[in-house]
Amino acid sequence: MENLKVVVGSDHGGFEYKEAVINFLKSKNISYIDVGTYSKASCDYPVIAKKAAEKILSGEADRGILICGTGIGMSIAANKIKGIRAALCHDTFSARATRAHNNSNILCLGQRVIGEYLALDIVDMWLKSEFEGGRHQRRVDMLE
Repeated sequence: MENLKVVVGSDHGGFEYKEAVINFLKSKNISYIDVGTYSKASCDYPVIAKKAAEKILSGEADRGILICGTGIGMSIAANKIKGIRAALCHDTFSARATRAHNNSNILCLGQRVIGEYLALDIVDMWLKSEFEGGRHQRRVDMLE
């Protein structure tokens, strides 16, 4: 996980968890790029999702974490961008499975849906899980 560079973003509904995720990444010595938002002031989640996706597609970041109130808006917005496989997760099993089977490159979380400690456990599981390849690669290729 130490070699990863993670882009992190949120709208106003996920701002507090974004800050918690950044603190978690710092504690693990994981490099990150913060694409906003930088306060609880209302903002548009599609703008943040696009900024994060662009960092991944350009190679500036390896993976991304996006947070809004439910995680749904960020997930929809990110998945509109070719090359992005964003997964909304509310449990650690799904976080591990989406990396192993779907090679997800963005994790989406809902601040109003799950508790902060669970969110950080999900982040930890997602970051340390690897893509299994094999039969799953064929399916990921179909997504592209």
